[in-house]
Amino acid sequence: MKRNLFFLALMFSAIVFGQSEENQSKTMGFYISPNVQVGYNLGNSIKDNQNQDSQYYQQYVSPKLPNKYTYGVGFVGGYHLLPFFALGTGLKYNYITDNLHLLNWTIQPKFIFGKNEGKFIVEFEYGKQLNQSNINNTHYFGGKLGYQDSFSKYLLQEGGLFIYRYNSAVSDAFFIGISLNATVFSNKKYTVYGND
Repeated sequence: MKRNLFFLALMFSAIVFGQSEENQSKTMGFYISPNVQVGYNLGNSIKDNQNQDSQYYQQYVSPKLPNKYTYGVGFVGGYHLLPFFALGTGLKYNYITDNLHLLNWTIQPKFIFGKNEGKFIVEFEYGKQLNQSNINNTHYFGGKLGYQDSFSKYLLQEGGLFIYRYNSAVSDAFFIGISLNATVFSNKKYTVYGND
């Protein structure tokens, strides 16, 4: 019972004191966020270096590994639930090789740190392959560290560094790279531009 009362008191104080900044909202509301990515396959480089003297590996395994680079586009829609937390879902397409095009359904929890302009973000992402390709039944998981800055009343720009691990029956690949995206959101008072 004491634990419940403590929790209710904590929630009440957060709600009451959270309203002190009348002209600015703590959350974006609903949002949509298209993005582009480019990444480097760190896993291939490590395996190639470890097996550079193995003729079998170089002849039979290495040619079947994903390319050194991947390029992707995605689209995520979601809701900013709490000042520090948003949850989104969407689709992401990745080109990995000529015969390996992956269309993934993704889920993306996002943690946002900062008070006003210029917020740091930490994203986690899980994706499951939807299409048929040269390799099927893949999934990936990973994360991104980034920086978010407002652009207008309803628009944010965001950039960051990501690392993703793709799992398949053939091989695992670790991609590291950069991601850029724009976020359009419903609550115009989320940024300083909304006070105009």
